[in-house]
Amino acid sequence: MTDSGALSASDAGTTGEAPPRRGLNPIWRRRLANFRANRRGFWSLWIFLVLFVLSLFAEVIANDRPVFVWYDGAPYVPVLADYPETTFGGDFPTPAAYRDPFVADLINEKGFMVWPPVRFSYQTVNQDLPVPAPAPPSAENWLGTDDQGRDVVARLIYGFRLSVLFGLALTALSSVIGVAAGAVQGYFGGLLDLFFQRFIEIWSGLPQLFILIIVSSVLVPGFWTLLIVLMLFSWTALVGVVRAEFLRARNFDYVRAAKALGMSDGLVMVKHVLPNAMVATLTFLPFILAGSLVALTSLDFLGLGLPPGSPSLGELLRQGKDNLQAPWLGIASFMVIAVMLSLLVFVGEAVRDAFDPRKGVV
Repeated sequence: MTDSGALSASDAGTTGEAPPRRGLNPIWRRRLANFRANRRGFWSLWIFLVLFVLSLFAEVIANDRPVFVWYDGAPYVPVLADYPETTFGGDFPTPAAYRDPFVADLINEKGFMVWPPVRFSYQTVNQDLPVPAPAPPSAENWLGTDDQGRDVVARLIYGFRLSVLFGLALTALSSVIGVAAGAVQGYFGGLLDLFFQRFIEIWSGLPQLFILIIVSSVLVPGFWTLLIVLMLFSWTALVGVVRAEFLRARNFDYVRAAKALGMSDGLVMVKHVLPNAMVATLTFLPFILAGSLVALTSLDFLGLGLPPGSPSLGELLRQGKDNLQAPWLGIASFMVIAVMLSLLVFVGEAVRDAFDPRKGVV
């Protein structure tokens, strides 16, 4: 005999009743509906995602190497591999310079090349400029070149990708540390909370810019160096929010019941209290990401950021300040930074509306 409360597959087929569908709970459905109702934030998220995904394929969009080469009946993909000049009938075993007219003629004699839309990488110097660098916009350099003859469009694409990846990494690492610190501080309270609060006050009062100057004079600034240094100061952004949520929820009945049943403190924090704290945390993440991007751009603008030659929006903005006779440098970099930050702020407003319990579905 089968249990009367269960239906077999044949019983479900004969009764015509579909098995129950599992999906989002009503709270998350309301939050998604509120997020979509904020049209500006909803479309800003999609625009930002499209721009970011496109920037991940920057080597296919802007490169001084062809995307595809067909030579003497064989295919080659220069964006993925280095080929010596001798592969295409040249004289030297060094990597082929595809922008060199000699190499281009060798390939075109027995095949063809498919170039990306922008025939420059972020570090490619245009040796054929008709005027001294920085050169104005032209058919070859759509937004002109910087003061070293490098294409502005290519540097903007690569700089956007580097800035967003840096901001995402900094936001993720600082959020993990901040949430963990705020959770421990708020859940246990007492002397731990008191001493931790004094430590955060002292730590937040340290001169961040001076410490960065000292670090840049001792260590060679790089992606990971800047990430670690900025993470040391950015993790405190979420501590206060998470601490307040844990202080509020630690005395709730369901938390006391879980502890009375023998559940460990760590499991209670992760399973019962942390989901409530994450609601307030998620509303701050887009704004923290925007702040991370501003921090990297500011350091690059001051010359304390990424190494020289790196695709940097802040470095391009500094070039616009130093070359007022070339307004395309400042205007292009400013527009990219302004659009990027505006999209993130609009997304943050939509996320805030989505998690606002007082806001009904529009």
